[in-house]
This record gives sequence, structure tokens and C-alpha cells, in this order.
Amino acid sequence: MVSGNRLRNVAIVGAGGNSGRGITEYLLKTGKHIVSAITRLDSTTPLPKGVKVTKVDYNNHQSLVDGFQGQDVLVITLHQFVTPDIQSKLIKAAGDAGVPWVLPNEWSPDTANEDLSRDVSVFRSKREAAEEIAKLGKSSYIAINTGFWYEMCLANPLAFGFDFEKQSVSFYDDGETLVSMSTFAQVGRAVAALLSLPVQPEGDETRCLEHFRNRNVYVSSFTISQKDILGSVLRVTGTNTPDWTVTKVSSGERYQTGLDEMRGGNMAGFPKMMFSRVFYPDDSGNYEKIRGTSNQLLRLPKESLDEATETVIKLIKAVK
Repeated sequence: MVSGNRLRNVAIVGAGGNSGRGITEYLLKTGKHIVSAITRLDSTTPLPKGVKVTKVDYNNHQSLVDGFQGQDVLVITLHQFVTPDIQSKLIKAAGDAGVPWVLPNEWSPDTANEDLSRDVSVFRSKREAAEEIAKLGKSSYIAINTGFWYEMCLANPLAFGFDFEKQSVSFYDDGETLVSMSTFAQVGRAVAALLSLPVQPEGDETRCLEHFRNRNVYVSSFTISQKDILGSVLRVTGTNTPDWTVTKVSSGERYQTGLDEMRGGNMAGFPKMMFSRVFYPDDSGNYEKIRGTSNQLLRLPKESLDEATETVIKLIKAVK
């Protein structure tokens, strides 16, 4: 049970992953939480210093229930290709263990956008997880929408279209569609800020968890276009537009191509389908415009696009 009006004990699944590690580190930095990493019995993944380790058998309901005992909140971060039944097992066990709050495996563009969730099955499955929590009625959820992860997507030519080795970029349509996205650090800051709020209001009625109960929360680092990203890349690398090969592809055609490849068993079509759909010129990727964000409420900093781009380029060079 929650002690007083604050969450103290936080369990996190995926604490060693890209987003999970950042979330864990920022939670630990607050000094307000005891963070337990929920890991498989045979896991050897390195974990952030200061985190407690709780090993469980994901295929044993009672093992999961035991692992969640005494936790105030469960934060779930899973790879996008993990089967939905894994998260369902975690949700049910959290409910049976009396965990009052669950942050499901959201961390994505706007899953509450019906058109987007209809066209991208992985977004639909995320929405279904939140609905499952609400239907069970044993825990409450807060689904955090972060958009695409900037570092991971800029480094992947199939995502934002940038190939740094070839100095080429492929724009969806005219490259001017605005899409909301976040850095790993901003995701970590957002979760730490959210879980540091009081459960019930202490003055400001919006700055509490009750305000977000069974709702989507939208946070971001930037709402930018591919042309904005290219401008940042040019500044960081000291190159000019003529140094880059710029091509254009119809977002609708690329979505269909990716979908057809997936239906044929070629999973390389998945990123083509997903990223092109979010870059449709229908504002479905621009939740800052459609929904607004909670950046100010959570007191998240305004980040430097060029600093984020520089970080990505350094990482790319480091792995060569």
C-alpha cells in the first residue's frame, strides 16, 4: 500500500534497457524512491547502481505476485516485439499483489489516436494493455506517451530516414510534417517527476497522481520535422545541404509497402510501416498540437535539439 500521500516503492521491468535504464537512474536521483528491478531468474543484464534486484519466474503467477508485494507502482518497459501475454501476466500479478499504480509499456506516439492505433497494431496492443488494467479494476494506470525516442530513431535509417555513412536522407512527403518525440533523458525525467507527485492534491489539484488516474500523459523533448532534424545535423556536422543526398517518398506509399512486406513475412517492413504512418501529414504524430503536453506541469526542461543530435552522432561514430 502507498505510505502517506507519496509513492515510495517502485518496481520496474526492463531496468537494463534503453528507456528503462534512464527511468531507473532518474528515479534514483530523486532520493525519494526505493527502486526494485524485476528480472528473470537467469538474467545477467547490468543494472544501474543503487537498484534492488528481484528475480522472478515470468511463467509463474505466484512468483510474480511475490515479487510485486509491497510495491506502490509498477513501471513496465518491454521490447516492442515482446508478445502481449507477457505484459498481461505482469498486469494481473500486480493487481493480485495489491499494486495500486501501473505505468504500462506505452512510451510511444499517441495510442489514444483511433486512426493511428487502427493502422499500427503495436500501438493498438499498447492501448489494449491500459484498457485491461482499467477493466481488472485492481490497479490504476497512467500511460505515458513520449513519441519516438530521438536517439534510437535518428541512428536508424529506416526510422527518420538519415543514413550518416552515405550522408543521405529520405523525407516522408515534403519532410515538413511535425512529429512529437523525446530523448531518453526526458523520458526518465518525466517518470521521476510524475512519481514524485503526491497521490492526492496538496494545493494545486493538477499536480497529483489522482489528476492522471487512468489517463494518457503526453510529454516530449521536441515537436519537429525531418527538415528541422536535417538543419540540426548540418549545424552539428559542419556540412551543407549540397553535401547530402535528399530524396522524397510518399508516406502513404511507404506505409503500404511496409505493410505488404510484413504480410509476406518480411519484418523489415515493420519500421517502414510504423514510421511512415506517424509521419502522415494529418497531425497524428503531433500530439503537442492535438493533446497538449504535461511538460510544464511536470517542470521538464526545454532541451537543445543540437545537443541531442550531437549525442547521436557521437554514438554512431563510437560503434564504427
